[in-house]
Amino acid sequence: MSTIDQAFKRLQESAFRAKFYLSEKDRQYIMDKGMDTIQRHAAGFIRTRLAPAVIPNDGKQTPMRGHPVFIAQHACACCCRGCLNKWYHVPIGRELTEDEQERIVRLLMAWIERQLAMGAK
Repeated sequence: MSTIDQAFKRLQESAFRAKFYLSEKDRQYIMDKGMDTIQRHAAGFIRTRLAPAVIPNDGKQTPMRGHPVFIAQHACACCCRGCLNKWYHVPIGRELTEDEQERIVRLLMAWIERQLAMGAK
């Protein structure tokens, strides 16, 4: 995977990826729960929904709303193994390494932090 800044630059060139943002409800959820909890949620979602070698519902495992991490996953092209392969050349059909999972979580958290810094849309 590329650096976070490189990834954001590429993602902003995609009309689909650039349209995602945190709603006021998402922002409030983050404020209520705290960033440590959101990061734990992100790690759990990546570990259970993205890291396995075989995902029966790949391409449909990440909802489009319902949690700030889900929004970040779509914005960062970390929503399914197909997107991870297309955007970051992560092979399909093998379990994600711990390092890959940590890098994905860092990218998602950086996107969330940037959204919070930008203020409400």
